[in-house]
Amino acid sequence: MILEQIYTGCLAQGAYYIESDGEAAVIDPLREISSYVEKAKKNKASIKYIFETHFHADFVSGHVSLSKATGAPIVFGPQANPKFDAIIAKDGQEFTIGAVTLKVIHTPGHTMESTCYLLLDEHGKEHALFSGDTLFLGDVGRPDLAQKAADMTQEQLAGILYESLHQKIMPLPDDVLLYPAHGAGSACGKNISKETFGPLGDQKKSNYALDTSLSKEDFIRQLTDGLMPAPAYFPANVKLNKEGYSDVKDVLAQGLIPLSPEDFEHAATQNRALVLDVRHQDAFTQAHIPNSIFIGLDGGFAPWVGAMIGDIKHPILLVVDKGREQEAITRLARVGFDQVLGYLNGGIEAWVAAGNETDAIENIEAAAVAEGQLPIFDVRKPGEFASEHVEGGLNTPLDLLNDNLGSFNKTKPFYIHCAGGYRSVIAASILKSRGIHGAINVLGGYAALKKTTIKRTDYICPSTLK
Repeated sequence: MILEQIYTGCLAQGAYYIESDGEAAVIDPLREISSYVEKAKKNKASIKYIFETHFHADFVSGHVSLSKATGAPIVFGPQANPKFDAIIAKDGQEFTIGAVTLKVIHTPGHTMESTCYLLLDEHGKEHALFSGDTLFLGDVGRPDLAQKAADMTQEQLAGILYESLHQKIMPLPDDVLLYPAHGAGSACGKNISKETFGPLGDQKKSNYALDTSLSKEDFIRQLTDGLMPAPAYFPANVKLNKEGYSDVKDVLAQGLIPLSPEDFEHAATQNRALVLDVRHQDAFTQAHIPNSIFIGLDGGFAPWVGAMIGDIKHPILLVVDKGREQEAITRLARVGFDQVLGYLNGGIEAWVAAGNETDAIENIEAAAVAEGQLPIFDVRKPGEFASEHVEGGLNTPLDLLNDNLGSFNKTKPFYIHCAGGYRSVIAASILKSRGIHGAINVLGGYAALKKTTIKRTDYICPSTLK
């Protein structure tokens, strides 16, 4: 038996490839499917099934494209309602892949169709649980993403999830390996661990959601307390995963169009396109096209595009380093942003050579920050801010920036920082595009500020924060 976790760090997402005796299955594949097809071909195996744990909200799965390419049927758990042909499995139904078996365990709560798949090895022993967003290492899936579709409150879904965990997952042996759909950094949970798999027994000991002393009411309260708003693009991704989508090859053919500065500017005006600059943040602060938005490829790119742009149908024009054009378009497609119209041929250098204006963001070294003279805006998450921050700092999480533009003075300067310097430049670029030009970006973010004498609050371990 071959069992491989295929982890994508940008999405904090785990897909799975299982193979036995010339047959293979893929669980929660990425939208670009070539790696699965090539792996099976190399091993002289055929992909027999494609399993989906639920309708994903944070990325576009590759189930539809992979099924078309291989002929393998798509399998969902009970209560799924896709708009394409699929096997809607029953709770307890088993599927054989060579000498091993995947058993369907319906675990509603994160969404009503959420399903885990229990892998039984060649001897029928329970070997691994592919838990989707039902159970993570250190956390469980948030219960608010499906409430509109299911016409249920998040509290009702949390209660259903409690029953799923205690009745379906807790009875499984401690040595079963847990393979979730996400690790740390995903917006599908609040406090997911950085590990991407581990024994179920460890979770029974350490994961609050599996604490047998926790009442159902307390579980509901803990799970629903402090939930950040879901990113705006989540419903659109669910829709694509339910109804289908274009092949990545078609998206690339549309987007991989080099545009001269003149054609680039014309396309931006004619299509009211968003100019998205995906270079490194240092390059962006030095020179960028006026009103462009920065979200760099070398950070949590796709999730931040989804969170900050929101509308997956918005036309996009790219400013990207040479050789990374396909990477940028592919990673945008992973979260459903298919409307890339082209990229600036020759990059920012060609823009400048054509005589066009550029804008810049002022940077400052952390040691030069003048304490008490200017407002300090911290765009880290509330938990990061609560753990420690500059005294007098104001927390405006990047996720919520678009809803809190009134917090910023349009005419006066202010400092802005995050943890290391990536999110603060995203924030500064968005503020500039909205006419707020006073941001002074603190290089190195809070990590650099900690090395100065600026007054900071005492550190509080995040795990003790409620």
